[in-house]
Amino acid sequence: MGDDETLVEAALRVLNTADPVEKAQLGDEIATKWLRGLIAQPYNPSQDLTVPDRPARLSDVKLVPPNFMPKLGKAGSLQSRQAMVHSLVHTESWAIDLSWDIIARFGKQEAMPREFFTDFVKVAQDEGRHFSLLAARLQEMGSFYGALPAHDGLWDSAIATSKNLLTRLAIEHCVHEARGLDVLPTTISRFRNGGDNRTADLLETVVYPEEITHCAAGVKWFKYLCLRSREEIEASGEIDAVIVADDEAICKFHETVRKYFRGPLKPPFNEAARKAAGFGPQWYEPLATKEANPE
Repeated sequence: MGDDETLVEAALRVLNTADPVEKAQLGDEIATKWLRGLIAQPYNPSQDLTVPDRPARLSDVKLVPPNFMPKLGKAGSLQSRQAMVHSLVHTESWAIDLSWDIIARFGKQEAMPREFFTDFVKVAQDEGRHFSLLAARLQEMGSFYGALPAHDGLWDSAIATSKNLLTRLAIEHCVHEARGLDVLPTTISRFRNGGDNRTADLLETVVYPEEITHCAAGVKWFKYLCLRSREEIEASGEIDAVIVADDEAICKFHETVRKYFRGPLKPPFNEAARKAAGFGPQWYEPLATKEANPE
């Protein structure tokens, strides 16, 4: 592409790349260019580009409904550990697409500031690195991505939230990402107990801390949109006003999750990681009961 390619145009190239290895590599190249200032503009204001409803994907991964997925086990056997890493690789492959999709789909549409693009470029680059490292680890374990079935529940949520950035941030980046923070410590422990310290170390030292920052990006920009909807708060800068705004953001989060996420949030919650990501128990504990999510 030419030197005048915008970030959104580049993001669409990632979304239209089917091979997940190539997708991760291309995403890394584009992210590096953006972060070094070699891509000047996030988007062309006069250009309307079509974002695909579903990114290009290879057909060599057998897809099944989530309730038909075989049990992963608890990492006590090589077969179980392969299944767990395969599931993680698949999740990261979709996380790459989700990160570039939020840039291409909502950045211009919502007139987001440059910092929004930078935050999610960093997320996209991280997800691509996670995919590449975990896919390589899966091969070291004697398997490969596509050897086992997988489900596309993450993209089902993306489709359901494709019309509204606030909803996308709440469901994908504050619910699903935070759920990952809840379960990763147990996953790491299971690999260690199964004698697989290499995978455990990879998850503990690379994936886990970076996933906290991804969840933080979702919380940050969810709050930003709530604040932006009230110009008087944005202009005031008063502490009391910010506290009120945070309370309003929490209420909006509850409303959004109850509408777009099926069922209650599942405890136990990783309170320390969630706090590090910028949201405390008042955000999620009220959503952990069936009564909080009426049909």
